[in-house]
Amino acid sequence: MQTTQEGEKAAIRVAITGAAGNIGYALLWRIASGDCFGNNQPVILQLLEIPPGMQRLDGVIMELRDSAFPLVHDIIGTDDPEVAFSDADAIFLVGSRPRTKDMDRADLVAANGPIFVGQGKAIDAVASPNVKVITVGNPCNTNALIASANAASIPSRQFTAMTRLDQNRAVGQIAEQARVPASKVEDVFIWGNHSNTMYPDPRFARVGNESVTDLFDNEWLQGAFLDTVATRGKAIIVARGASSAASAASAAVDHMRDWWQGSNGRIVSMALPSEGWYGVPEGLVFSFPCRCEGGEINVVEDLPIDEFAQTKIDENVKALLEERDAVSELL
Repeated sequence: MQTTQEGEKAAIRVAITGAAGNIGYALLWRIASGDCFGNNQPVILQLLEIPPGMQRLDGVIMELRDSAFPLVHDIIGTDDPEVAFSDADAIFLVGSRPRTKDMDRADLVAANGPIFVGQGKAIDAVASPNVKVITVGNPCNTNALIASANAASIPSRQFTAMTRLDQNRAVGQIAEQARVPASKVEDVFIWGNHSNTMYPDPRFARVGNESVTDLFDNEWLQGAFLDTVATRGKAIIVARGASSAASAASAAVDHMRDWWQGSNGRIVSMALPSEGWYGVPEGLVFSFPCRCEGGEINVVEDLPIDEFAQTKIDENVKALLEERDAVSELL
């Protein structure tokens, strides 16, 4: 952290990769305005792009400076990960190769894995030892695993992957079905992988004081609800001709804000290396129900698991083990 005048909070260093991309562009204004780390927390933005993206990044930095955010104390643009991650307190790993129509998931894993090897090593070399890392670039669970494996001095619990977008999509569907604002929906969360296998678990969720399982029948909850959340990304691509960007950026802010400032007792979805919770193999980056307090992530343990939920958990474990096997030489 940077020291400042007495009475003013020290600026924290926030690194964002792929900062000139669509998600990064949407993310930066939310961070700069104080939505993520607090409206009295100054930030130094450390922005990473690949060399062909540097001119576009220059334009993004111009716009950020033109926005004159009081909380932004400095902006650094670079194509060197060690510059971007230097002394970083929080890192958003957004940049990754997008999936094209001729790629299957295994191809995507293979294409992006080496990127996160290099970034993990750079984080290990220069970031704050207390850094909080969220991986947004897909396949984010396995990319987080790769980055963590290559940052031996950073505790693995400090590397997470984003399943908050899936949670937010689930909240949106329940709110629409119940005809209430999204703020009325609490404690729906995601098990597993950020892919179409993930399971949005509604069994402990509430709309106001009413249980979601009392409001809606299993046919909808295990059918149309689950299918809509699982395939929402593809539906957005069909509708707008481009993948989710603003909603992904918003979910990344939600994830880091709750981690940094606390989730106020709410259950939220975060993928982190398993410590054997719910029978998930140790080390596998898996989304669990969590609460955050004091900068720590605490997995909610001992929730009852019914047969349907167990089947979905097992399906996600299988998929993630296959992804891990595909990148074993990078770990």
